[in-house]
Amino acid sequence: MKKKVLFVATVVKTHIMQFHIPYLKLFQEAGWETAVASRNDYENPSDCVIPYCDTYYDIPFERMPCKPKNLKAYKMLKEIIDREHYDIIHCHTPVGALIARLAALDARKKGTRVIYTAHGFHFFTGAPLQYWLLFYPPERLLAPVTDVLITINREDYARAQKRLPAKRIEYVPGVGIDTGKFRNLQIDRQAKRALLGFSDEDFLMLTVAEMTPNKNHITVLKALAALKDREEFPRMHYLIVGRGELWQSLEKSAAELGISDHVHFLGYRTDAPELYRCCDLFVFMTFREGLSVALMEAMSSAMPIVCTKIRGNTDLIEDGVSGLFCRNSPEALAQMLSKVYADPEKRKALGQVAAERSLLFDEKTIHERMKEIYFGEGGR
Repeated sequence: MKKKVLFVATVVKTHIMQFHIPYLKLFQEAGWETAVASRNDYENPSDCVIPYCDTYYDIPFERMPCKPKNLKAYKMLKEIIDREHYDIIHCHTPVGALIARLAALDARKKGTRVIYTAHGFHFFTGAPLQYWLLFYPPERLLAPVTDVLITINREDYARAQKRLPAKRIEYVPGVGIDTGKFRNLQIDRQAKRALLGFSDEDFLMLTVAEMTPNKNHITVLKALAALKDREEFPRMHYLIVGRGELWQSLEKSAAELGISDHVHFLGYRTDAPELYRCCDLFVFMTFREGLSVALMEAMSSAMPIVCTKIRGNTDLIEDGVSGLFCRNSPEALAQMLSKVYADPEKRKALGQVAAERSLLFDEKTIHERMKEIYFGEGGR
């Protein structure tokens, strides 16, 4: 009889598809039956086709714990878990993991192993009080019924060891990326820039992130606006890859700041590896991260990086060596952008070290760690 694994997360498109397909493949190749329980967040629901998934359950999870639909989600998920008798349940995202662990209480008593990956606790150093009040108590309450708690950055690992009494706590730095895909990519940089409407003389700054308040694109816009009177400004352009709720607001802000011709909203792209290679600087002024995949991709592409000194980023970047930390204000960022623009040799040196450091987060290394957690050393 096949062993069975269930992956649980709040949404499919922007979580399961982004991070967990390699692990579904891993289980299938090991002879396991795979299942996913997650809300179908595709604009066209028929586009929801999950590779290496034998059975998919569309569960109406909401992102905030107190939403009424989460009660329905709990009932649906508990019925599935009690019926299917999974050997492993691997849950992700705060609400998905909260509901999954509650729904698996009976199953765990019968031998189901519950694994939870925290992709960045919402209760972090400097987090608003309401985040602690909303998200910390459930994590504390459910830690004892978590067989393996996986944290993806050092701050969360230390906090979990001190505050969350899970049966086992592990540090695994992210989901891993294919560093070779970025390190070994060869492109015609001049041609790619021309296709985007830029010349070799232009200085291209790039952010790859959803346009949400947390990602803080507005600080970059204000910093760029602060440089309007500088000699280098005509050659400076800011490229944003991603979609999100603030798209229209950011376009309006760019117009009000008088920099619309220097801000380029590229939307969702499938050519991100090429964009990393043809841009001059990766800018990442986010307020909160677990461990950013986009930042790791930029590192693998040998990009110089300017980012905030926050949890997750500090796991990836050594200030002045593999990137530069910047105080999160338009004034501080404007000064740093001007300084980095004027020093191409420093940019090159930072990018080279970043590319080497990115190997620590290669998917092969991460996958081996996860195999040990899933199957034990050498076991399946």
